[in-house]
Amino acid sequence: MKNLISLFLVFISFTQISAQQIIHKEIFSPKMNKKIKTIIITPSLKPKTTYKTVYILHGFSGNPDRIVKEDLPNLTEKAKAYNTIYILPDGNYSSWYADSPIVKDSQYQTFIGKELVEFIDKNYPTKKEKRYRGILGWSMGGYGAMNIGVTYQDTFGTVGSSCGALDLKSLGKGYEQYKVNAVLGPLESLDPKFLTDSKIEKMIDSQQNYILDCGTEDQQMITMNRKFHEKLVAGKIQHLYIESLGGHTTAYWSRSLSDQLALFNKYFDNK
Repeated sequence: MKNLISLFLVFISFTQISAQQIIHKEIFSPKMNKKIKTIIITPSLKPKTTYKTVYILHGFSGNPDRIVKEDLPNLTEKAKAYNTIYILPDGNYSSWYADSPIVKDSQYQTFIGKELVEFIDKNYPTKKEKRYRGILGWSMGGYGAMNIGVTYQDTFGTVGSSCGALDLKSLGKGYEQYKVNAVLGPLESLDPKFLTDSKIEKMIDSQQNYILDCGTEDQQMITMNRKFHEKLVAGKIQHLYIESLGGHTTAYWSRSLSDQLALFNKYFDNK
């Protein structure tokens, strides 16, 4: 009887370890001195196995729950198909994923690029080499992914942006409408380090993979994405740039991000 109970407990324990999960956690940020809501999606975890990781950053006014329900509703299937753990941090509606010089508890670049990665690598069976770790996002999240990814180029091997806000100076009235001024200050005194263009030189020898895409009907973002692509070409920085039909809509980035995740998986597995 005792042996049967022991076997049953072992079976239950293994089932709990291996089952695919959507985990809702609040992860503490030492730099911001607060907890950040985060969703972690795992495949069926197996003993003595490590997994690739991708950090996914939502757009302005979004949140991790919306990613799962609307933006990328098939993430659980992708986690299983690609044997990848997906990490979805809350960008606090309008943080722009930056280390704000004026808001003390809005230091999301450090949180995502360092603190969150350290937490995930400590608590989940991840592959630690940068070639197995990626970051991507759309709109505000595309801006965040490019800037965090390049800043932490020893951490992330692949960086993706879909319809990213890659030139804050070109936002016009959107600079205040999307509350960039609330975290980075007035446009006229914006520190150049917050411009995505300032990362181009760092991208030259980064040994990273870059994917950028934008919809041809995305009136606000298409021009800045084309210009950033042209600058990368001029700098002879290897990258994949894609344009396809679509506007700044959930339908567009849901499709494009799904394609990007497939490309991420190919980069991860390309030895």
